[in-house]
Amino acid sequence: MKSVVILCAMLALSECLVRVPLFKMKTIRETMQEKGLWEEFRKKYPSNPMAKFSSVPGTEPMTNNADLSYFGVISIGTPPQSFKVVFDTGSANLWVPSIYCNSAACGNHQTFDPTKSTTFVNEGTSLSIQYGTGSMTGFLGSDTVEVGGIQVPNQVFGLSQTEAQFMYYMQADGILGLAYASEAVDGVLPVFNNMVQQSLVPNSYFSVYLSRNSESGSEVVFGGYDPSHYNGQLNWIPVSSQAYWQISMDSITINGNVVACNGGCQAIVDTGTALIVGPDSDISNINNIVGATSSNNGEVSKELLKLTEIHFYAFFVIVSVYITYYSQYYGCTTGFENSFSNGIGTGLWILGDVFIRENYVAYFSI
Repeated sequence: MKSVVILCAMLALSECLVRVPLFKMKTIRETMQEKGLWEEFRKKYPSNPMAKFSSVPGTEPMTNNADLSYFGVISIGTPPQSFKVVFDTGSANLWVPSIYCNSAACGNHQTFDPTKSTTFVNEGTSLSIQYGTGSMTGFLGSDTVEVGGIQVPNQVFGLSQTEAQFMYYMQADGILGLAYASEAVDGVLPVFNNMVQQSLVPNSYFSVYLSRNSESGSEVVFGGYDPSHYNGQLNWIPVSSQAYWQISMDSITINGNVVACNGGCQAIVDTGTALIVGPDSDISNINNIVGATSSNNGEVSKELLKLTEIHFYAFFVIVSVYITYYSQYYGCTTGFENSFSNGIGTGLWILGDVFIRENYVAYFSI
């Protein structure tokens, strides 16, 4: 069972649970490795996990996260057209491929056909999302979006017309952003905010459970949380910046000794990042302590893993993160990645899926 972290801007309680199952699939890294393309790709496009948090007005920067593996299914239109999407708390827009896209990445994914939906409206606005390895461009439309059995009418979303090459290897079709509305491109109201505004959910919070390894049961719950996913009490952590789900951490320790975040730091709890990302020196320090060797591209390979727990201290919350991260191609690796110092603010951390798998997380909005 897991300990609990709750990120809150306002407290609300409800027993009403609207569940969206999440499925674990092959990552971009695994797919490209199977095809013998990964080594060349990672050298040409080094990972920059902080790119998605370096936003400028009018764009939604993201990065090619090669290790994402959790996707859920939604539908758009009347009658509904189904799509696999990443539920991403590190971005705020919903977008899916469209029939107007000629990129290779759209050829092997589900595409939305607005001519087959009686409720579609073209908003007449262009959309651009920048990636570390290219971009997604398209336009905005609105339609009925169904998420976990909830129909959200008049939801504005993106329809891609071009997509970056690396997205060809992504299992999911698109992205459903769950960050704050302030981060949405073109002032679009995010899906969850629209649910709350239209009183489609009784409370303005959602929660995320990611199962370990190949276990089933991963889910996003809108309007509530599921006590069966955790032990103990809910621990409340104020959001320090209402843009992304950012919190303050006091320190990171191993065996009671501070190994990173000395004197405090900021961290973003992000379902749209696979690993735990931190400043180069801190990540190297952690990897060295547990017997790992960092490579130049931020990956970590290990011949002999020292099984241990790392404690992230956020106010009074103590959580344990098992650092083992397995790859059939690289053997045993850690779940830590360095940020290449390209993040917003010195010392920023991203607590991604490696963290969330060990800690049930609920997100409380305003």
